[in-house]
Amino acid sequence: MNGTPLSDLFQSGGSLSTGRQFRFVWALSIPAILAQISSIIMQYIDAAMVGRLGANASAAIGVVSTSMWLIYGLGSAASAGFSVQVAQKVGAGEIAQAQQVVREGVLCITLFSVAVGLTAAVISPFLPVWLKADESLWHDASSYFLVFALSQPLVMLTTVSGLMLECSGNMKLPSILNTLLCVLDVVFNALFIFPSRHITLAGWEFLVPGFGLGVTGAALGTAASQLVVGAMMLYAVLVKSPSLHLSPSGKWKLTAGVMKTARRISLPMALEQVALCGAQIVSTRIVAPLGTVAIAANSFGITAESLCYMPGYGIQSAATTLVGQSSGAKRPDLAKKFAWLTVLSGMGVMTVCALIMYAACPAVFAFLTPDQEVQKLCVHILRIELWSEPLFGASIIASGALRGIGDTLVPGLMNLVSIWGVRLTLAFFLSARYGLAGAWIGMCVELCFRGLLLLFRLATHSFSDGTALYKNRN
Repeated sequence: MNGTPLSDLFQSGGSLSTGRQFRFVWALSIPAILAQISSIIMQYIDAAMVGRLGANASAAIGVVSTSMWLIYGLGSAASAGFSVQVAQKVGAGEIAQAQQVVREGVLCITLFSVAVGLTAAVISPFLPVWLKADESLWHDASSYFLVFALSQPLVMLTTVSGLMLECSGNMKLPSILNTLLCVLDVVFNALFIFPSRHITLAGWEFLVPGFGLGVTGAALGTAASQLVVGAMMLYAVLVKSPSLHLSPSGKWKLTAGVMKTARRISLPMALEQVALCGAQIVSTRIVAPLGTVAIAANSFGITAESLCYMPGYGIQSAATTLVGQSSGAKRPDLAKKFAWLTVLSGMGVMTVCALIMYAACPAVFAFLTPDQEVQKLCVHILRIELWSEPLFGASIIASGALRGIGDTLVPGLMNLVSIWGVRLTLAFFLSARYGLAGAWIGMCVELCFRGLLLLFRLATHSFSDGTALYKNRN
């Protein structure tokens, strides 16, 4: 790439060989993949810390995890409405307009995150009851969710800042900062979760400080890490980014053109997230009556599986950036080529990850929890789901590529049909007979079906239509 900005190459009008396109894909994907992998490693350590508190502690977080995903999803959807526009403006060489999108995005996400966080905080005492969790889990689950809710302005501003940097072509800095986020999460969790204790190292005894807040401490540790990294991410966008930094003469106001485009991109994604996470909450209600062991195993299984699919999300970020900037530069030919290169790359990476995890998962779960009953069930359910990873990868990255050209409505509808029509139906009937394994069989079948749907959408989409978003710019 020789340091040449992506937008300059796209606007030059020249052709790019397949080999060079492939190098573009991996130059953007590798930093994001490494950040995702480090994130998962830290989540493993995080889960292991909570796991040392017992199965009830892990189950308490597992009960509210799907509701947390819903809020994460809403934040990501709102952020995408602005970050995709940044990609297309930068691709078109319209730097001043890209900077205006940044202003409106930061302002809008701040207001949105405060509203969502306060709403979630109000429902936190009632959520575990609504989800039919055992009464012994209510206090920890509510406390964890309350801290999570109040930290949403930090979380969402970190998300939108990182996405904007990525869509401007800077994948390295968000990756570095997200890795730092994971490291700080572990450090702060160790401080907040456990009480002060003495450890012996090389014959020397040290006092390790701690607050001993248990499950609540895990949420506080994550919030503290978001505070540090969120400030750094915002500074990187607003001050240091060569293309997105804000000049003093700019105006902090919402404009009709940017907000209309943001709604067109974000609203289908938000509705999709509500329906998808609503379905996951229903899944939690299906799993909750199966007992504490099943809830804990379900939570640990999801954590372990993430090592397989998070690299896919790294490649998804590259897909959105490459397809979005190609579309902004009016290069639908490159947009389509980048879409397929990223999808095939992601399917290959996730297949390899699934094979490794299939062999390694007994050791992974032994690390995450000392409870042997939970370990055994975790291994069983995860090995069922791993068969779906290649097509799961297709769905993740195809969705990101289509997002780059502003196509979010139809992929969202496909996801809804898949998860509500296939996963929940199968989980309801199969869990009654096979327990937690039945729910994960339903997940495996549904992820394969979803992948085929998104591949069909990608194969039949006219990428020249992606310039519609570009034409409607301010």
